[in-house]
Amino acid sequence: PGRAKQLVGCNARGQLIGDCVLHDLGDEVYELISGMALLNWVHFLAEDAAGERVKRADGRGVEIQRLIGRSLRAAVDLEALGARTLWIDCDVLQADGGTRTAAITGSCVAIALACQKLIAEKKLARLPIKKMIAAVSVGIVDGEPMLDLNYEEDKAASVDLNLVLTQDGHFVEVQGAGEEATFSQEEFVAMLDLGRRGVAQLLETQREILEGVFILK
Repeated sequence: PGRAKQLVGCNARGQLIGDCVLHDLGDEVYELISGMALLNWVHFLAEDAAGERVKRADGRGVEIQRLIGRSLRAAVDLEALGARTLWIDCDVLQADGGTRTAAITGSCVAIALACQKLIAEKKLARLPIKKMIAAVSVGIVDGEPMLDLNYEEDKAASVDLNLVLTQDGHFVEVQGAGEEATFSQEEFVAMLDLGRRGVAQLLETQREILEGVFILK
């Protein structure tokens, strides 16, 4: 523990991917300090490793992880963040539907709080948040658009839609599908409008939580 080594990554063709400093933190915990290319390469190899080193996630879990990752990258200024990896542990302790959208909304708050701590410790010069984001679920139940569906509503919905938006109203992600049904452009627009109003409420809640820590522009 406490020692460091230089790690250089190459692919099977001998092409350089990048290098990093590998810190031994003890108890088989290591810290990699590098650019994004090598960090992504190491993470890929860990996920693809054989044996018991990494427990493989199911398909649904991987899809949700990727959705959360894509969404949060729209909020974070990676250049300002520097050669760091953010591990976001999304544990929804109590929910009745809409867990992935709740995870995105909460994760954005968690990142802002974590980065503010790094600023206080003088490890970051400024807050690397470009825009706050929030997400919400929308659906059509019994022919009517509904916001933030619970389990029973989601099960009965003919259309299910997940929206991720930035604080200035730009779309990050739109996931929608008919559950053995189709939907019209008018219904789609109605769900988007309803989702925008829901995200606006969530952003206001984020603002209240982070008041005095991070000021939304």
